[in-house]
Amino acid sequence: MGKIADCTRLDTRVRRGDSYPPVSFVPHFNRLPQERSPLLKRFEHFLAPKSRGELESMAQAARARTRQHFGKTMRLFAPVYLSNECINNCTYCGFSRDNAILRVTLDIPQVVAEAQHLAEMGFRHLLLVAGEHPKFVSNGYLEKCIRALKTFVPTIALEVGPMEADEYERMVIAGCEGLVVYQETYDREAYQELHTAGPKKDFDWRLECPERAYAGGFRRIGIGALFGLADWRTEALGLAAHLEYLMRTCWKASYTVSFPRMRPHAGVFQPKYLLEDTHFVQLIAAFRLSFPEVGIVLSTREPAALRDAVAPLGITSMSAGSHTEPGGYTGQGTEDLHLTVRGRRVELEEAGEGQATEQFGIADDRSAAEVAAMLRRKGLDPVWKDWDEAILQRQSA
Repeated sequence: MGKIADCTRLDTRVRRGDSYPPVSFVPHFNRLPQERSPLLKRFEHFLAPKSRGELESMAQAARARTRQHFGKTMRLFAPVYLSNECINNCTYCGFSRDNAILRVTLDIPQVVAEAQHLAEMGFRHLLLVAGEHPKFVSNGYLEKCIRALKTFVPTIALEVGPMEADEYERMVIAGCEGLVVYQETYDREAYQELHTAGPKKDFDWRLECPERAYAGGFRRIGIGALFGLADWRTEALGLAAHLEYLMRTCWKASYTVSFPRMRPHAGVFQPKYLLEDTHFVQLIAAFRLSFPEVGIVLSTREPAALRDAVAPLGITSMSAGSHTEPGGYTGQGTEDLHLTVRGRRVELEEAGEGQATEQFGIADDRSAAEVAAMLRRKGLDPVWKDWDEAILQRQSA
Protein backbone atom coordinates (compact mmCIF):
# COMPACT_ATOMS: atom_id res chain seq x y z
CA MET A 1 0.00 0.00 0.00
CA GLY A 2 2.92 2.40 0.70
CA LYS A 3 2.32 6.10 0.78
CA ILE A 4 -1.21 5.78 -0.64
CA ALA A 5 -2.25 3.70 2.34
CA ASP A 6 -0.80 6.24 4.79
CA CYS A 7 -3.08 8.98 3.45
CA THR A 8 -6.16 7.27 2.06
CA ARG A 9 -6.78 3.87 3.69
CA LEU A 10 -10.03 4.61 5.42
CA ASP A 11 -11.35 1.35 6.81
CA THR A 12 -9.21 -1.62 7.85
CA ARG A 13 -12.25 -3.90 7.99
CA VAL A 14 -11.82 -4.55 4.27
CA ARG A 15 -8.39 -6.09 4.90
CA ARG A 16 -9.79 -8.35 7.61
CA GLY A 17 -12.47 -9.62 5.24
CA ASP A 18 -15.38 -8.17 7.20
CA SER A 19 -18.50 -7.19 5.30
CA TYR A 20 -18.89 -3.60 4.18
CA PRO A 21 -20.62 -1.28 4.70
CA PRO A 22 -21.13 -1.87 8.45
CA VAL A 23 -23.78 0.86 8.38
CA SER A 24 -25.61 1.43 5.13
CA PHE A 25 -27.32 4.49 3.68
CA VAL A 26 -30.16 2.25 2.46
CA PRO A 27 -32.23 2.20 5.70
CA HIS A 28 -31.67 5.95 6.10
CA PHE A 29 -32.91 6.48 2.56
CA ASN A 30 -35.95 4.25 3.18
CA ARG A 31 -36.93 6.42 6.15
CA LEU A 32 -36.52 9.66 4.21
CA PRO A 33 -40.25 10.14 3.51
CA GLN A 34 -40.92 10.20 7.27
CA GLU A 35 -37.70 11.64 8.67
CA ARG A 36 -35.84 14.85 7.82
CA SER A 37 -32.73 16.18 9.54
CA PRO A 38 -32.58 19.91 10.30
CA LEU A 39 -30.19 20.33 7.37
CA LEU A 40 -32.58 18.58 4.97
CA LYS A 41 -35.50 20.68 6.20
CA ARG A 42 -33.46 23.79 5.43
CA PHE A 43 -32.54 22.35 2.05
CA GLU A 44 -36.24 21.74 1.28
CA HIS A 45 -36.90 25.38 2.06
CA PHE A 46 -34.39 26.37 -0.63
CA LEU A 47 -36.18 24.07 -3.11
CA ALA A 48 -39.62 25.54 -2.48
CA PRO A 49 -41.12 27.75 -5.21
CA LYS A 50 -39.39 31.14 -5.28
CA SER A 51 -40.14 34.51 -6.80
CA ARG A 52 -37.66 36.01 -9.23
CA GLY A 53 -36.34 38.30 -6.49
CA GLU A 54 -35.94 35.44 -4.01
CA LEU A 55 -34.09 33.35 -6.59
CA GLU A 56 -31.75 36.26 -7.34
CA SER A 57 -31.01 36.61 -3.62
CA MET A 58 -30.23 32.91 -3.38
CA ALA A 59 -27.92 33.12 -6.39
CA GLN A 60 -25.99 36.06 -4.96
CA ALA A 61 -25.67 34.37 -1.58
CA ALA A 62 -24.40 31.23 -3.32
CA ARG A 63 -21.84 33.29 -5.24
CA ALA A 64 -20.54 34.82 -2.00
CA ARG A 65 -20.40 31.46 -0.23
CA THR A 66 -18.46 29.94 -3.14
CA ARG A 67 -15.88 32.74 -3.06
CA GLN A 68 -15.55 32.29 0.70
CA HIS A 69 -14.75 28.58 0.51
CA PHE A 70 -13.20 28.12 -2.95
CA GLY A 71 -11.88 31.55 -3.90
CA LYS A 72 -12.00 32.23 -7.64
CA THR A 73 -10.69 28.86 -8.78
CA MET A 74 -12.39 26.60 -11.32
CA ARG A 75 -11.06 23.07 -11.74
CA LEU A 76 -11.02 21.89 -15.37
CA PHE A 77 -11.21 18.23 -16.40
CA ALA A 78 -12.02 16.08 -19.41
CA PRO A 79 -13.62 12.63 -19.73
CA VAL A 80 -11.82 9.84 -21.58
CA TYR A 81 -14.22 7.14 -22.75
CA LEU A 82 -12.53 3.74 -22.73
CA SER A 83 -15.41 1.54 -23.89
CA ASN A 84 -19.07 1.85 -24.86
CA GLU A 85 -19.77 -1.87 -24.43
CA CYS A 86 -22.46 -2.54 -21.81
CA ILE A 87 -24.49 -5.45 -20.45
CA ASN A 88 -27.16 -3.27 -18.86
CA ASN A 89 -30.40 -2.20 -20.44
CA CYS A 90 -30.96 1.35 -19.24
CA THR A 91 -33.67 2.84 -21.41
CA TYR A 92 -32.33 6.41 -21.11
CA CYS A 93 -28.69 5.66 -22.06
CA GLY A 94 -27.08 5.63 -25.49
CA PHE A 95 -24.85 2.71 -24.44
CA SER A 96 -27.83 0.52 -23.45
CA ARG A 97 -27.20 -3.12 -24.44
CA ASP A 98 -30.09 -3.44 -26.87
CA ASN A 99 -29.24 -0.28 -28.80
CA ALA A 100 -27.80 -1.20 -32.21
CA ILE A 101 -24.84 1.18 -31.96
CA LEU A 102 -21.21 1.23 -33.09
CA ARG A 103 -19.05 0.03 -30.21
CA VAL A 104 -15.39 -0.35 -29.38
CA THR A 105 -13.08 -0.83 -26.39
CA LEU A 106 -9.77 0.99 -26.67
CA ASP A 107 -6.55 -0.87 -25.94
CA ILE A 108 -3.97 0.62 -23.60
CA PRO A 109 -1.86 2.42 -26.27
CA GLN A 110 -5.05 3.95 -27.69
CA VAL A 111 -6.11 5.17 -24.23
CA VAL A 112 -2.65 6.70 -23.80
CA ALA A 113 -2.97 8.46 -27.17
CA GLU A 114 -6.30 9.98 -26.16
CA ALA A 115 -4.88 11.12 -22.81
CA GLN A 116 -1.72 12.55 -24.35
CA HIS A 117 -3.85 14.62 -26.71
CA LEU A 118 -5.71 16.07 -23.73
CA ALA A 119 -2.49 16.62 -21.79
CA GLU A 120 -1.14 18.65 -24.70
CA MET A 121 -4.25 20.84 -24.41
CA GLY A 122 -3.40 21.47 -20.75
CA PHE A 123 -5.55 18.92 -18.88
CA ARG A 124 -4.03 17.32 -15.78
CA HIS A 125 -7.28 15.88 -14.45
CA LEU A 126 -8.93 13.08 -16.46
CA LEU A 127 -12.08 11.09 -15.79
CA LEU A 128 -11.95 7.56 -17.23
CA VAL A 129 -15.43 6.44 -18.30
CA ALA A 130 -16.63 3.02 -19.48
CA GLY A 131 -19.83 1.08 -19.93
CA GLU A 132 -20.41 -1.86 -17.60
CA HIS A 133 -19.27 -5.06 -19.34
CA PRO A 134 -17.07 -7.56 -17.47
CA LYS A 135 -15.87 -9.15 -20.71
CA PHE A 136 -14.19 -5.93 -21.83
CA VAL A 137 -13.51 -3.83 -18.71
CA SER A 138 -12.02 -6.54 -16.49
CA ASN A 139 -8.92 -8.66 -15.79
CA GLY A 140 -6.83 -5.70 -14.73
CA TYR A 141 -7.76 -3.52 -17.72
CA LEU A 142 -8.63 -0.47 -15.65
CA GLU A 143 -5.52 -0.77 -13.49
CA LYS A 144 -3.39 -0.97 -16.64
CA CYS A 145 -5.04 2.16 -17.99
CA ILE A 146 -4.43 4.01 -14.73
CA ARG A 147 -0.78 2.97 -14.49
CA ALA A 148 -0.13 3.89 -18.12
CA LEU A 149 -1.55 7.39 -17.60
CA LYS A 150 -0.19 8.06 -14.13
CA THR A 151 3.26 8.92 -15.49
CA PHE A 152 1.91 12.16 -17.02
CA VAL A 153 -1.60 12.66 -15.55
CA PRO A 154 -1.45 13.54 -11.82
CA THR A 155 -5.21 13.29 -11.15
CA ILE A 156 -7.22 10.32 -12.42
CA ALA A 157 -10.82 9.50 -11.53
CA LEU A 158 -13.13 6.68 -12.62
CA GLU A 159 -16.76 6.54 -13.71
CA VAL A 160 -17.43 2.85 -14.33
CA GLY A 161 -19.75 0.09 -13.14
CA PRO A 162 -19.96 -0.40 -9.34
CA MET A 163 -17.40 -2.72 -7.74
CA GLU A 164 -16.60 -4.35 -4.44
CA ALA A 165 -14.42 -2.49 -1.95
CA ASP A 166 -11.37 -4.69 -2.57
CA GLU A 167 -11.63 -4.01 -6.32
CA TYR A 168 -11.70 -0.29 -5.61
CA GLU A 169 -8.65 -0.71 -3.43
CA ARG A 170 -6.73 -2.07 -6.42
CA MET A 171 -7.66 1.05 -8.41
CA VAL A 172 -6.33 3.27 -5.62
CA ILE A 173 -3.09 1.30 -5.44
CA ALA A 174 -2.72 1.69 -9.22
CA GLY A 175 -2.86 5.46 -8.78
CA CYS A 176 -6.52 6.48 -9.06
CA GLU A 177 -7.72 9.01 -6.48
CA GLY A 178 -11.35 9.72 -7.36
CA LEU A 179 -14.59 7.89 -8.16
CA VAL A 180 -17.79 9.27 -9.68
CA VAL A 181 -21.01 7.28 -9.43
CA TYR A 182 -24.49 8.56 -10.23
CA GLN A 183 -27.48 6.89 -8.67
CA GLU A 184 -29.23 8.02 -11.89
CA THR A 185 -32.54 8.42 -10.06
CA TYR A 186 -33.42 8.31 -6.36
CA ASP A 187 -37.00 7.33 -7.21
CA ARG A 188 -37.17 3.55 -6.60
CA GLU A 189 -40.18 2.97 -8.82
CA ALA A 190 -38.70 4.96 -11.69
CA TYR A 191 -35.37 3.15 -11.24
CA GLN A 192 -36.99 -0.27 -11.57
CA GLU A 193 -38.93 0.84 -14.63
CA LEU A 194 -35.88 2.31 -16.38
CA HIS A 195 -33.40 -0.51 -15.68
CA THR A 196 -34.79 -3.58 -17.39
CA ALA A 197 -31.79 -5.96 -17.52
CA GLY A 198 -28.28 -6.34 -16.13
CA PRO A 199 -26.64 -5.92 -12.71
CA LYS A 200 -27.56 -2.24 -12.63
CA LYS A 201 -31.14 -3.27 -11.79
CA ASP A 202 -30.09 -3.56 -8.12
CA PHE A 203 -31.00 -0.16 -6.65
CA ASP A 204 -29.55 -0.80 -3.18
CA TRP A 205 -26.25 -2.17 -4.52
CA ARG A 206 -25.72 1.04 -6.45
CA LEU A 207 -26.86 3.18 -3.53
CA GLU A 208 -24.09 1.70 -1.35
CA CYS A 209 -21.41 2.17 -4.01
CA PRO A 210 -19.89 5.37 -2.53
CA GLU A 211 -19.44 3.61 0.81
CA ARG A 212 -17.53 0.77 -0.85
CA ALA A 213 -15.44 3.35 -2.70
CA TYR A 214 -14.63 5.00 0.62
CA ALA A 215 -13.61 1.64 2.10
CA GLY A 216 -11.43 1.06 -0.94
CA GLY A 217 -9.46 4.23 -0.23
CA PHE A 218 -10.74 6.86 -2.65
CA ARG A 219 -10.13 10.33 -1.29
CA ARG A 220 -12.51 12.10 -3.69
CA ILE A 221 -16.02 10.80 -4.33
CA GLY A 222 -18.58 12.32 -6.67
CA ILE A 223 -22.30 11.53 -6.57
CA GLY A 224 -25.26 12.80 -8.55
CA ALA A 225 -28.56 12.12 -10.30
CA LEU A 226 -29.57 12.37 -13.94
CA PHE A 227 -32.32 14.97 -14.00
CA GLY A 228 -35.22 14.16 -16.30
CA LEU A 229 -35.98 10.66 -14.99
CA ALA A 230 -38.16 11.73 -12.04
CA ASP A 231 -39.47 14.85 -10.30
CA TRP A 232 -36.55 17.22 -9.81
CA ARG A 233 -37.30 18.08 -6.19
CA THR A 234 -37.54 14.37 -5.29
CA GLU A 235 -34.16 13.77 -6.94
CA ALA A 236 -32.60 16.76 -5.21
CA LEU A 237 -33.79 15.67 -1.76
CA GLY A 238 -32.49 12.11 -2.28
CA LEU A 239 -29.14 13.44 -3.46
CA ALA A 240 -28.88 15.86 -0.54
CA ALA A 241 -29.74 13.12 1.97
CA HIS A 242 -27.10 10.86 0.41
CA LEU A 243 -24.50 13.61 0.58
CA GLU A 244 -25.32 14.46 4.20
CA TYR A 245 -25.00 10.80 5.19
CA LEU A 246 -21.65 10.34 3.44
CA MET A 247 -20.18 13.51 4.92
CA ARG A 248 -21.19 12.31 8.39
CA THR A 249 -20.15 8.63 8.16
CA CYS A 250 -17.38 8.64 5.52
CA TRP A 251 -15.92 11.95 6.60
CA LYS A 252 -12.27 11.53 5.55
CA ALA A 253 -13.12 11.84 1.85
CA SER A 254 -14.04 15.02 -0.01
CA TYR A 255 -17.22 15.14 -2.08
CA THR A 256 -18.64 16.64 -5.23
CA VAL A 257 -22.19 16.63 -6.55
CA SER A 258 -23.50 16.91 -10.07
CA PHE A 259 -26.98 17.21 -11.54
CA PRO A 260 -26.67 16.59 -15.29
CA ARG A 261 -29.79 16.97 -17.40
CA MET A 262 -30.93 14.56 -20.08
CA ARG A 263 -29.43 15.06 -23.54
CA PRO A 264 -30.18 13.47 -26.96
CA HIS A 265 -28.80 9.93 -27.25
CA ALA A 266 -29.23 6.66 -29.16
CA GLY A 267 -32.57 4.97 -28.49
CA VAL A 268 -36.17 6.15 -28.32
CA PHE A 269 -36.47 7.19 -24.66
CA GLN A 270 -38.07 10.57 -24.04
CA PRO A 271 -37.85 12.07 -20.52
CA LYS A 272 -41.12 12.59 -18.70
CA TYR A 273 -39.74 15.39 -16.57
CA LEU A 274 -37.95 18.61 -17.40
CA LEU A 275 -35.66 20.66 -15.20
CA GLU A 276 -36.06 24.23 -16.38
CA ASP A 277 -33.12 26.63 -16.37
CA THR A 278 -34.52 28.64 -13.46
CA HIS A 279 -34.89 25.50 -11.36
CA PHE A 280 -31.40 24.40 -12.42
CA VAL A 281 -30.03 27.66 -11.02
CA GLN A 282 -32.12 27.18 -7.88
CA LEU A 283 -30.66 23.70 -7.50
CA ILE A 284 -27.08 24.99 -7.70
CA ALA A 285 -27.81 27.70 -5.13
CA ALA A 286 -29.63 25.28 -2.79
CA PHE A 287 -26.69 22.87 -2.69
CA ARG A 288 -24.13 25.64 -2.27
CA LEU A 289 -26.00 27.25 0.61
CA SER A 290 -26.68 23.91 2.31
CA PHE A 291 -23.29 22.31 1.68
CA PRO A 292 -20.84 25.22 1.45
CA GLU A 293 -17.66 23.09 1.31
CA VAL A 294 -18.83 20.56 -1.29
CA GLY A 295 -17.68 20.86 -4.90
CA ILE A 296 -20.30 21.25 -7.63
CA VAL A 297 -19.53 19.89 -11.10
CA LEU A 298 -20.91 21.25 -14.38
CA SER A 299 -20.56 19.23 -17.59
CA THR A 300 -20.77 20.05 -21.29
CA ARG A 301 -24.31 18.65 -21.28
CA GLU A 302 -25.36 22.24 -20.58
CA PRO A 303 -25.32 24.92 -23.31
CA ALA A 304 -22.49 27.45 -23.41
CA ALA A 305 -24.61 30.48 -22.44
CA LEU A 306 -25.98 28.76 -19.35
CA ARG A 307 -22.54 27.49 -18.30
CA ASP A 308 -21.17 31.00 -18.61
CA ALA A 309 -23.99 32.40 -16.48
CA VAL A 310 -23.87 29.86 -13.64
CA ALA A 311 -20.08 29.38 -13.44
CA PRO A 312 -19.64 32.07 -10.76
CA LEU A 313 -22.70 31.05 -8.71
CA GLY A 314 -21.48 27.84 -7.11
CA ILE A 315 -19.66 25.70 -9.67
CA THR A 316 -16.17 24.55 -8.70
CA SER A 317 -15.34 22.08 -11.48
CA MET A 318 -16.15 22.07 -15.21
CA SER A 319 -15.46 19.73 -18.10
CA ALA A 320 -14.42 21.32 -21.39
CA GLY A 321 -13.92 20.24 -25.00
CA SER A 322 -15.53 16.89 -24.15
CA HIS A 323 -16.23 13.83 -26.29
CA THR A 324 -18.51 11.06 -25.00
CA GLU A 325 -17.42 8.26 -27.34
CA PRO A 326 -14.30 6.05 -27.19
CA GLY A 327 -11.62 7.52 -29.42
CA GLY A 328 -13.48 10.78 -29.79
CA TYR A 329 -10.44 13.02 -29.44
CA THR A 330 -7.99 11.31 -31.80
CA GLY A 331 -10.00 8.74 -33.78
CA GLN A 332 -8.51 5.76 -31.96
CA GLY A 333 -10.14 2.32 -32.17
CA THR A 334 -11.74 2.46 -35.62
CA GLU A 335 -10.10 -0.81 -36.71
CA ASP A 336 -12.20 -2.80 -34.19
CA LEU A 337 -15.42 -0.86 -34.63
CA HIS A 338 -18.51 -3.11 -34.71
CA LEU A 339 -22.26 -3.08 -34.26
CA THR A 340 -24.17 -4.70 -31.46
CA VAL A 341 -27.72 -5.86 -32.08
CA ARG A 342 -29.53 -6.89 -28.88
CA GLY A 343 -26.18 -7.60 -27.26
CA ARG A 344 -24.77 -9.58 -30.22
CA ARG A 345 -21.66 -8.43 -32.05
CA VAL A 346 -22.17 -7.77 -35.77
CA GLU A 347 -19.12 -7.02 -37.91
CA LEU A 348 -19.17 -4.05 -40.26
CA GLU A 349 -19.03 -4.68 -43.98
CA GLU A 350 -16.07 -2.31 -44.24
CA ALA A 351 -13.76 -2.09 -41.26
CA GLY A 352 -12.20 1.20 -40.20
CA GLU A 353 -15.07 3.47 -41.24
CA GLY A 354 -17.15 5.72 -39.01
CA GLN A 355 -16.69 6.26 -35.28
CA ALA A 356 -18.02 4.81 -32.05
CA THR A 357 -21.45 5.98 -30.90
CA GLU A 358 -21.44 8.66 -28.21
CA GLN A 359 -23.20 8.18 -24.89
CA PHE A 360 -25.06 11.47 -25.34
CA GLY A 361 -24.73 14.65 -27.36
CA ILE A 362 -22.93 17.54 -25.72
CA ALA A 363 -24.37 21.07 -25.77
CA ASP A 364 -21.20 23.12 -25.24
CA ASP A 365 -18.72 22.25 -28.00
CA ARG A 366 -16.19 24.99 -27.24
CA SER A 367 -12.54 24.02 -26.92
CA ALA A 368 -10.84 23.87 -23.54
CA ALA A 369 -8.94 27.05 -24.38
CA GLU A 370 -12.17 28.89 -25.18
CA VAL A 371 -13.74 27.79 -21.89
CA ALA A 372 -10.63 28.85 -19.96
CA ALA A 373 -10.73 32.26 -21.68
CA MET A 374 -14.39 32.66 -20.72
CA LEU A 375 -13.59 31.92 -17.10
CA ARG A 376 -10.81 34.52 -17.05
CA ARG A 377 -13.17 37.12 -18.49
CA LYS A 378 -15.48 36.44 -15.57
CA GLY A 379 -12.66 36.92 -13.08
CA LEU A 380 -12.24 33.20 -12.38
CA ASP A 381 -8.97 31.26 -12.38
CA PRO A 382 -9.00 28.05 -14.46
CA VAL A 383 -7.03 25.37 -12.61
CA TRP A 384 -5.59 22.53 -14.70
CA LYS A 385 -3.75 20.82 -11.85
CA ASP A 386 -4.46 20.88 -8.12
CA TRP A 387 -2.87 17.64 -6.97
CA ASP A 388 0.48 15.88 -7.17
CA GLU A 389 1.65 12.63 -5.61
CA ALA A 390 4.61 14.54 -4.18
CA ILE A 391 2.18 15.88 -1.58
CA LEU A 392 1.88 12.37 -0.15
CA GLN A 393 5.63 11.96 -0.19
CA ARG A 394 6.06 15.12 1.87
CA GLN A 395 3.38 14.01 4.31
CA SER A 396 5.02 10.61 4.89
CA ALA A 397 8.55 12.03 5.16
